[in-house]
Amino acid sequence: MSEFAHQTYVVARKVVVALIGGTVTLIGIAMIVLPGPAFVVLPAGLAILAIEFAWARRWLKKVKRMAQEAMDKIHHNSNQKQANHAPPYSTTSTESAPKK
Repeated sequence: MSEFAHQTYVVARKVVVALIGGTVTLIGIAMIVLPGPAFVVLPAGLAILAIEFAWARRWLKKVKRMAQEAMDKIHHNSNQKQANHAPPYSTTSTESAPKK
Protein backbone atom coordinates (compact mmCIF):
# COMPACT_ATOMS: atom_id res chain seq x y z
CA MET A 1 0.00 0.00 0.00
CA SER A 2 1.40 3.39 -0.91
CA GLU A 3 2.04 6.04 1.72
CA PHE A 4 -0.74 8.23 0.33
CA ALA A 5 -3.25 5.37 0.43
CA HIS A 6 -2.25 4.53 3.99
CA GLN A 7 -2.62 8.15 5.13
CA THR A 8 -6.00 8.36 3.40
CA TYR A 9 -7.14 5.18 5.17
CA VAL A 10 -6.00 6.49 8.58
CA VAL A 11 -7.79 9.81 8.14
CA ALA A 12 -10.94 8.17 6.75
CA ARG A 13 -11.03 5.72 9.67
CA LYS A 14 -10.73 8.56 12.20
CA VAL A 15 -13.49 10.53 10.47
CA VAL A 16 -15.85 7.53 10.38
CA VAL A 17 -15.16 6.64 14.03
CA ALA A 18 -15.62 10.28 15.05
CA LEU A 19 -18.92 10.61 13.17
CA ILE A 20 -20.43 7.35 14.41
CA GLY A 21 -19.08 7.61 17.95
CA GLY A 22 -19.96 11.28 18.21
CA THR A 23 -23.50 10.65 16.99
CA VAL A 24 -24.05 7.79 19.44
CA THR A 25 -22.57 9.87 22.27
CA LEU A 26 -24.79 12.86 21.44
CA ILE A 27 -27.85 10.59 21.35
CA GLY A 28 -26.82 9.26 24.77
CA ILE A 29 -26.48 12.79 26.12
CA ALA A 30 -29.93 13.66 24.75
CA MET A 31 -31.35 10.56 26.44
CA ILE A 32 -30.35 11.92 29.82
CA VAL A 33 -33.34 14.27 29.59
CA LEU A 34 -35.38 12.35 27.01
CA PRO A 35 -36.77 8.84 27.46
CA GLY A 36 -34.25 6.17 26.64
CA PRO A 37 -31.36 4.14 28.01
CA ALA A 38 -28.81 6.96 28.33
CA PHE A 39 -26.62 4.98 30.72
CA VAL A 40 -26.20 2.31 28.05
CA VAL A 41 -25.94 4.47 24.93
CA LEU A 42 -23.53 7.06 26.32
CA PRO A 43 -20.80 4.54 27.29
CA ALA A 44 -21.33 2.79 23.95
CA GLY A 45 -20.61 6.05 22.14
CA LEU A 46 -17.50 6.61 24.24
CA ALA A 47 -16.37 3.05 23.51
CA ILE A 48 -16.68 3.71 19.78
CA LEU A 49 -14.72 6.95 20.11
CA ALA A 50 -12.11 5.16 22.25
CA ILE A 51 -11.17 3.06 19.22
CA GLU A 52 -9.27 6.07 17.84
CA PHE A 53 -9.03 8.74 20.53
CA ALA A 54 -7.07 8.63 23.80
CA TRP A 55 -9.29 11.26 25.48
CA ALA A 56 -12.32 9.01 24.92
CA ARG A 57 -10.46 6.06 26.49
CA ARG A 58 -9.79 8.19 29.59
CA TRP A 59 -13.42 9.29 29.80
CA LEU A 60 -14.61 5.72 29.31
CA LYS A 61 -12.40 4.51 32.16
CA LYS A 62 -13.77 7.29 34.37
CA VAL A 63 -17.38 6.44 33.46
CA LYS A 64 -16.74 2.74 34.18
CA ARG A 65 -15.22 3.61 37.56
CA MET A 66 -18.14 5.88 38.45
CA ALA A 67 -20.65 3.20 37.43
CA GLN A 68 -18.86 0.58 39.52
CA GLU A 69 -18.80 2.90 42.54
CA ALA A 70 -22.54 3.56 42.12
CA MET A 71 -23.27 -0.17 41.89
CA ASP A 72 -21.16 -0.85 44.99
CA LYS A 73 -23.00 1.88 46.88
CA ILE A 74 -26.40 0.52 45.82
CA HIS A 75 -25.37 -3.01 46.80
CA HIS A 76 -24.04 -1.79 50.17
CA ASN A 77 -27.22 0.21 50.90
CA SER A 78 -29.51 -2.69 49.99
CA ASN A 79 -27.56 -5.01 52.31
CA GLN A 80 -27.87 -2.48 55.15
CA LYS A 81 -31.62 -2.15 54.62
CA GLN A 82 -32.07 -5.92 54.73
CA ALA A 83 -30.10 -6.17 57.98
CA ASN A 84 -31.99 -3.27 59.61
CA HIS A 85 -35.47 -4.48 58.71
CA ALA A 86 -35.95 -7.78 60.48
CA PRO A 87 -39.58 -8.89 60.69
CA PRO A 88 -41.30 -7.56 63.85
CA TYR A 89 -42.87 -10.91 64.62
CA SER A 90 -41.94 -14.54 64.50
CA THR A 91 -43.19 -16.71 61.69
CA THR A 92 -43.87 -19.58 64.10
CA SER A 93 -46.68 -19.38 66.59
CA THR A 94 -46.07 -20.37 70.23
CA GLU A 95 -49.74 -20.25 71.12
CA SER A 96 -51.83 -23.35 70.74
CA ALA A 97 -54.92 -23.29 68.62
CA PRO A 98 -58.21 -22.85 70.48
CA LYS A 99 -59.90 -26.13 71.39
CA LYS A 100 -63.41 -26.84 70.19
